[in-house]
Amino acid sequence: MSFVSLAAFAALCAGLRIPMADALVYRAEGAAVAAGTDLYGFTVTRWQLPATYPPFAAILFVPLSWLPVPGLKVAFLAGNAVLLAVLVRLSCRFAGITVRTETVVAVTAAALWLEPVFQTLVFGQINLVIACLVLWDLSRPKGVSGSGVALGIAAGIKLTPAVFIIFLFLTGRVRAATTALAAFAATALLGALALPSASVDFWTRRIFETGRVGKAWIVDNQSLQGLVARVLHDPQSGGVWAAVAVLTGGAGLWAARKVPYRWGVLVTAVTALLVSPISWSHHWVWCVPLIAVLVREGRVRIAWAVAAVFAARTMWLVPHQGDLDLRLPWWQQVLAAPYAWLGLVLVGCAVAYAGRRRRLTPAPGLRPGPRSSISPKLSASLEQGGPPRRAINSPSGD
Repeated sequence: MSFVSLAAFAALCAGLRIPMADALVYRAEGAAVAAGTDLYGFTVTRWQLPATYPPFAAILFVPLSWLPVPGLKVAFLAGNAVLLAVLVRLSCRFAGITVRTETVVAVTAAALWLEPVFQTLVFGQINLVIACLVLWDLSRPKGVSGSGVALGIAAGIKLTPAVFIIFLFLTGRVRAATTALAAFAATALLGALALPSASVDFWTRRIFETGRVGKAWIVDNQSLQGLVARVLHDPQSGGVWAAVAVLTGGAGLWAARKVPYRWGVLVTAVTALLVSPISWSHHWVWCVPLIAVLVREGRVRIAWAVAAVFAARTMWLVPHQGDLDLRLPWWQQVLAAPYAWLGLVLVGCAVAYAGRRRRLTPAPGLRPGPRSSISPKLSASLEQGGPPRRAINSPSGD
């Protein structure tokens, strides 16, 4: 079955002659650095796509400019397939699942059809690189040498992972957080030394131009900004979105600090995707470790339901040509933003879990009496950091 899935995917890509538009943008960024031309002054492909990443990322893209377009596409397709297998392996390690190589291959073949993963390969995106760097770093033992470096580099390539640095500070992993912050600063410094003009342009201007990436209200955008704009039928819903994003961001990070570590990482990832102005559907490759953790905790039915959400592609079933995204009736809003709604449910469950845990934890210096609502089994579970079942609702909502 694994061979059939992989062969079918390869045949589909060949038959569709996938454009890999994002890979072409990265190639153009590398070419601009090599030629010394304006990094943020060009657009490529028939969609007129500009460069949007920091100068440090463009420096890393220079080798891509050496490849012909057909070779670039093959390299991205094969590379992302391998990175997906790496992400599956890392997700299992992160969740505490021991797997054999053949199992990783089988799961990878199935995960290719998850919409965020599929779109990542089709567009030639780097989401899997970023997820692997972050997850590898955050799944290492606490206090190990070099913790935070990979996270800082990931943030230097694509700014969104920087939210995990805040998570590390909040959870008391100050050394790893400081290291990540230093690594992130080093990427910015390297970009400034190599591309001073482009760095000034990016950090003072381009970083604030979210509209360069695309229209925030289209169904491709699975962040809160896209959801709010479509629900209100208003592309200029910045005030409402900002309020919702601040509330969600605060609640998400607060809950991420309170829940067990695995869930804290996942809640942080989802919070970042929700509050980011643009979170295209292919950015949600964090569905892979989310499903792995659910399976590890024995919540198999919920894991299947989550996998179904990420495989269903419901956002492409609603009218979305032109400005039809802004005219959707109420009953199509869930179909248009399945990842955002699921993310809100996850954050909400994490907040509920954290709140209930706080109420059930005795004050310092007090010992629960014999009729305390905290049983010895539950108390031990909390102290070990594992997600207690039945006694307290888990962040997965089961």
